[in-house]
Amino acid sequence: MTYVDGFVIAVPTANREKYKDVAVAAAAVFKRHGALRVVECWGEDIPDGEVTSFPMAVKASKEETVVFSWILWPDKTTRETGMKKAMEDPDMNMDMASMPFDGKRVIFGGFDILLDT
Repeated sequence: MTYVDGFVIAVPTANREKYKDVAVAAAAVFKRHGALRVVECWGEDIPDGEVTSFPMAVKASKEETVVFSWILWPDKTTRETGMKKAMEDPDMNMDMASMPFDGKRVIFGGFDILLDT
């Protein structure tokens, strides 16, 4: 059964192209190590919430855009080995200090697909 890694990130709006460059490079590595699909979505209609919301979850400022992304894997086993290989891949050796976002505010997790229509 397919498995999904999901991410929510606050990215400075001015860094959109830098973020896209990093995402393209990372997607190639993930796919090389078994990912079926990598999707990056730049927030366009992300309302502020009163109790919770995407912007609140990642502590997004007015100068930041929320990015919602996911990686689709064939199964959890492929994800576990593929993610480990991707993190060890020399092409993924990116300096976190040079990332176009604050890595401390990334929300991520692995998910079993409950429904896919």
